[in-house]
Amino acid sequence: MSKPDLLLVSPIHGPTQAQLDADYTVHRYWEAADKPALLAKLAPTCVAAATSGGAGIKAQVIRALPGLKIVACFGVGYDGVDLAACKERGIRVTNTPDVLNECVADTTWMLILATVRRAVFNDKYVRSGKWLGGSAPLTDKVWGETLGIVGLGRIGKAIARRAEGFGMQVVYHGRHRQPDVAYEYFADLKAMARAVKILVLILPGGKATENLVDAEVLAALGPQGYLINVSRGSNVDEAAVLKALQDKTIAGAGLDVFVDEPRVPEAFFALDNVVLQPHVGSGTVATRNAMGQLVVDNLAAFFAGRALLTEVPETRG
Repeated sequence: MSKPDLLLVSPIHGPTQAQLDADYTVHRYWEAADKPALLAKLAPTCVAAATSGGAGIKAQVIRALPGLKIVACFGVGYDGVDLAACKERGIRVTNTPDVLNECVADTTWMLILATVRRAVFNDKYVRSGKWLGGSAPLTDKVWGETLGIVGLGRIGKAIARRAEGFGMQVVYHGRHRQPDVAYEYFADLKAMARAVKILVLILPGGKATENLVDAEVLAALGPQGYLINVSRGSNVDEAAVLKALQDKTIAGAGLDVFVDEPRVPEAFFALDNVVLQPHVGSGTVATRNAMGQLVVDNLAAFFAGRALLTEVPETRG
């Protein structure tokens, strides 16, 4: 019995790809020398696709596969998926929520502490022998400060729980106030930026949130404030962030995500008030395995005619 065709749009977790190879005839779209020819070949038979949330799947690929019924995303974010095209065709979309919450929150806190307490700078200070010439400069503190979270979803709440352990006041900004949340809500992002020491971004990407943090928000955050971005590079005006760091408009930044990953503007490399990470928010073995298992399980449920485990809200119903 032949295995079902599966279009794998972009690379995902290696062990997950191996699981998919065992269950399906996997066609690696990103490796195809002639992508239109591959899609034309798959058009009569392919009903399923898998992809990373960032790479997603574009409308032209969806249109080329008239039988497509499901897109399984590896990642909690799925802003790369053309949801309008999927909804128009009745294509169901799944993602991998919850299993990565705690590890992303850990990464956020690693960035907060490394940025504010200048861990990378101090590591270099020791390695370079500068400590022999005197103590390193003093840093700001985290304990007892105000933390502003943009996007108080599952991961945002996990970040906030950790902040409570640091005796911090937590405030948040989002599209609306959450009635079951005791933290102070700010409808205006600039007003919140003025009120906090550390501004954390953990919200979806896409056009609705593009450049949400711009030069005005950074100016409101001010020369004593820190920006931490563990969401999407598109959520900030990257050029404005760079300039704010260069001009000391803000005190520092911890960045896990960038606009054109993995290409990071080299001007960041010369700065010692920014900590850079290669989009590793959920980058632990346990979490990536759990995310991959959700991709595998959602696809298996679809082909078995069972309810999908983690269908995104936009395509349910």
